[in-house]
Amino acid sequence: MKLIAGLGNPGKEYEKTRHNAGFMAMDKLCDKCHVDMHTEKWNALIANTVIEGEKVLLMKPLTYMNESGSAVAQAVNFYKIAPEDILIMHDDMDLPTGSVRIRKNGSGGGQKGMKSIINALKTSEIARIRIGVGHSEKGNHDLVPDWVLSPVPKAEQDIFDKALQDGAEAAYAWVSQPFDKVMNTYNIKVK
Repeated sequence: MKLIAGLGNPGKEYEKTRHNAGFMAMDKLCDKCHVDMHTEKWNALIANTVIEGEKVLLMKPLTYMNESGSAVAQAVNFYKIAPEDILIMHDDMDLPTGSVRIRKNGSGGGQKGMKSIINALKTSEIARIRIGVGHSEKGNHDLVPDWVLSPVPKAEQDIFDKALQDGAEAAYAWVSQPFDKVMNTYNIKVK
């Protein structure tokens, strides 16, 4: 079994914010898999599906971003999922809006949800799809919370929506294709 988690914050007020890029990409993946995510378990919304013959657990942690690791760890421990069978989709301020980057492992960087997962699972060997949301103002960390909790402006909405769709397509491909092929196909740079 594989696990794909999209990170975000629950609640109507966060629904369309930059920080919920992982949730929005997960919604697109659920559409592609023709599943609804309405079952609640392990402090998360979950759905079970099969992609290219592989059982996959889809998940949106409801713990709020900074505690995402506790929900992911519960599912990982229940199903005994190996780190190489886990994929996380999340927003990334260090990438321009519309960019998509796929990595096999690494630190959480400034993404607190990814840091929480790394800490909970005690490994950084976790694949992730980073969806660019742009940066507020380099070096001005006081603006970060307001930035990530605000919606993408209309002028960037089309390119952001395409990145969400590309992220969902990359997650779908990750289940059955070699990692390098997924990276080569779906790593999208926007300047």
